[in-house]
Amino acid sequence: MTTHEHITLVPVSQDELATFKKELQEAFMKGLQDSFQEAENPTEMGPIPADEDFEHSLTAKDSVVRQLIQNGERIGGVVLKINEETQRNEVDFLYTLASAHGKGLGTKAWQAIEAAFPETKVWELHTPYFEKRNIHFYVNKCGFKIVEFYNHNNPGPNVEGKEPESDEEYEFLRFEKIMLKESCEL
Repeated sequence: MTTHEHITLVPVSQDELATFKKELQEAFMKGLQDSFQEAENPTEMGPIPADEDFEHSLTAKDSVVRQLIQNGERIGGVVLKINEETQRNEVDFLYTLASAHGKGLGTKAWQAIEAAFPETKVWELHTPYFEKRNIHFYVNKCGFKIVEFYNHNNPGPNVEGKEPESDEEYEFLRFEKIMLKESCEL
């Protein structure tokens, strides 16, 4: 268990996984609805992330699932892939509850994640191109850099060979954050 500015990372028990998934999908659906307010009913697409994608992340090698706790209450959660060998780690999913938005808690949560995994050399994550709120958060608040744009001409590693339903299906940004280690050598 790790604490950073009142945000604690706590393992998610088997009994809490259904609630964790529901909150995650609600947070991601809110992001979609905020981005596409003109869409008649974005919920017709099904849950985001899809149940299969969520299950795949939970069962992936090196998967770490944590809830974000502040003052004894869950304010969000994170699914990470921690590669102990390379320390090139990945954020599969990070969310905060809608009630936690706009209070600086996402930034504090990210700081707590970094503190919990101090050996990380590089963090990597992906987000849809239309998620301006996420792009702002990761670039301007957390220090990530956009390093690749996946689209129909440059499909991501998980979609190669798969026939897209639309151009937007392939439009994702890949972010990296290279962690600088203190050094006595100048």
